[in-house]
Amino acid sequence: MHPVDAATLLIRLVLGAIMIAHGVNHWIGGGKIAGTARWFTGLGLRNGVLQAWLSVITEIGAGILLVLGLFTPLACAATISIMLVAGLLAHRPNGFFVFKEGYEYVLALGVTALSLALLGPGRISLDRAADIEITGWAGGGLALGAAVAATAALLAVFWRPVPAAAPAS
Repeated sequence: MHPVDAATLLIRLVLGAIMIAHGVNHWIGGGKIAGTARWFTGLGLRNGVLQAWLSVITEIGAGILLVLGLFTPLACAATISIMLVAGLLAHRPNGFFVFKEGYEYVLALGVTALSLALLGPGRISLDRAADIEITGWAGGGLALGAAVAATAALLAVFWRPVPAAAPAS
């Protein structure tokens, strides 16, 4: 096996497993769908239950596609979009470092997904087996473009931040 194929397989498997775990956690972890919905609502997103289910479906779906190496640029786009939303709404105000709830972790996952879209899924993938592999600038551009468009659409339709309370005088 070529080292690049081993590397892309490792990236796909680990990133896919992380996305699946996040989706399952939003679904049946701690606060389940109701808790995830409250969290999304607290971030200023309308229709918290819908957001929770969209998150679960997108994270688990993208994770499965990554593990299989199927529709890899679209799976990467979904991952990047999720990381953009999380980074912008939940982590950006806290600075860089993850130990302060910052955006370090979501940045690493998003850039990893973009890098995978550029590299392609590798030889051990359903994309390669089906001869539908999109790599290089086309794969990266598709992933980044779709992610930015999906993020912008979600925020335009659903994000209504609660204004900060004025300080007492």
